[in-house]
Amino acid sequence: MSQNQWSVMMKGDEAYAGAKSYFYLKEVIDEIFGFPYFIPTHQGRAAENILATCTITPGDYIPSNMHFDTTDANIRAKGGNPVNCIIEKAYQPNIFHPFKGNMDLLKLQDFIEKVGAEKVPFGMITITNNAGGGQPVSLENLRGVSKIYKKFGIPFFIDGCRFAENAYFIKLRELGYSDKTILEICQEIFALADGTIVSAKKDGLANIGGFLAVRDPILFEKVNNELILREGFTTYGGLAGRDLSVIATGLREVIQEDYLAYRLGQINYLADRVQELGIPIITPPGAHALYINAGLLLPHIPPIEFPGQALAVELYLEGGIRTVEIGSFVFAHPHPDTGEIVHPPFELVRLAIPRRVYTQSHLDYVAEMLAQVIQKRKQIPSYKIVSAPKLLRHFTGKLEPILSSRN
Repeated sequence: MSQNQWSVMMKGDEAYAGAKSYFYLKEVIDEIFGFPYFIPTHQGRAAENILATCTITPGDYIPSNMHFDTTDANIRAKGGNPVNCIIEKAYQPNIFHPFKGNMDLLKLQDFIEKVGAEKVPFGMITITNNAGGGQPVSLENLRGVSKIYKKFGIPFFIDGCRFAENAYFIKLRELGYSDKTILEICQEIFALADGTIVSAKKDGLANIGGFLAVRDPILFEKVNNELILREGFTTYGGLAGRDLSVIATGLREVIQEDYLAYRLGQINYLADRVQELGIPIITPPGAHALYINAGLLLPHIPPIEFPGQALAVELYLEGGIRTVEIGSFVFAHPHPDTGEIVHPPFELVRLAIPRRVYTQSHLDYVAEMLAQVIQKRKQIPSYKIVSAPKLLRHFTGKLEPILSSRN
């Protein structure tokens, strides 16, 4: 966190109700997001849970470009069905497309018509699209998505965990936005939606926290009641007052262009180093992480034996680099009709870059460790699950190597 964020922690107002820290956060959310109502939560997944609890009945469908892990799990936990409607070019890792996070508008409309709008309590889109390589969504596409949801009377929610990074990509890549400020682009984005879910640990630049913001006063009353039951009172939502101040300060800092340019620059630097090694990645790189195509890098390991997890383990053993698999261990699930295991389109390893922490030498070290790992990639063992819960198994599940010997 920044020195300003650390300093506001010392002035956090810990009053149970009417805390100054709450009103500071409200002021910032009003300015950037423009929603009249919001509730703070201890994390973004808590906001997801509250929204799902208040809206989903078993058998409902929630479309998005690509749901991320906790969103997917919160929908499934309520008996809903998460549905991904991303454009086909998102599944082509080696081609350049400026907005690979875009929703396929025709696919979205056809899906809603097929299941019926009454079975879709709300629709979503994730910016940037974390599950598909941290890829951004264009404002043109957001307008199209909003129009379709409105046509069917479906509330539109944005998963805005990395809203500022997405806005920066719009400024860099979308015609007509180069002269707009990040704040102006953010305001235009959220004006299209009925609500947003944000994890403040991402573009809030905070160590903890999140929020759910809405336009509908009736829905707000429902989520308020659920907040009090699960999280805390409406003015703190499971957080200390100082954390509310930290989030507010972080939200203002994250829309500064010099920070965003530095953020994207680090990812591009690491991407260049990794591609020099011949390691396949999702291109173009996103702004918060580099995504290695582990399925392509380790072709001897089938998806059912978790090539992404195998690479993540090897990186940690080789150089103490802690990454995360975003592939079959996270997203593989049985088909609701046939029971057959459905694997995600990619077996990825995400190298998320800690904000305002790494230097160039850190990134060089990561590249050096990857170089050492790929020299022995044919000897990297595959993995099997020893134990795992039904939902979000990648958080607490245990695996072991299938091959007993290691080189």
